[in-house]
Parts: sequence; C-alpha cells; structure tokens
Amino acid sequence: MRERLTAVLLRARYAAIGAAVGAAIGGLFSRNAASTGGAIGGLVGATVADTRGTLDALLEDVRERDPRSQDAHAE
Repeated sequence: MRERLTAVLLRARYAAIGAAVGAAIGGLFSRNAASTGGAIGGLVGATVADTRGTLDALLEDVRERDPRSQDAHAE
C-alpha cells in the first residue's frame, strides 16, 4: 500500500512541476498560452513520472537477472 501511495504522490508532484513550468513558458506569450502550457506540462509531468517508475522497476529486474551484477557483489 505504501509503494502505491508513493507512486501516486510522485506522479502528482511531477505533474504539478510540469504544469508550473508549462504555464510559466506559456505565460510569456499570452493568458491562453499559459493555460494550454499548464495543461500540456501537467500531462508531460505525469507521463514522465509513470515512465520513470516503469524504468526503475525494469532496471531492478535486469540487475536481479544479470549474472555480472551478482559477480560484482561477490567480490
């Protein structure tokens, strides 16, 4: 349960950061661009958080299955 909650909070944090950056960049042009930039930035931030979580899990699986990584720990 804790891992799931951590993943949700990580996604929310990345989405908020992405929305803030997107809105700031869009705000340089107009109000409408700020709104659009915030929405797109939030979507990109959430996608990055999901991708990062997937990549972390994938790398952990690869490390567990890679015989070279076990040899490094034995030395």
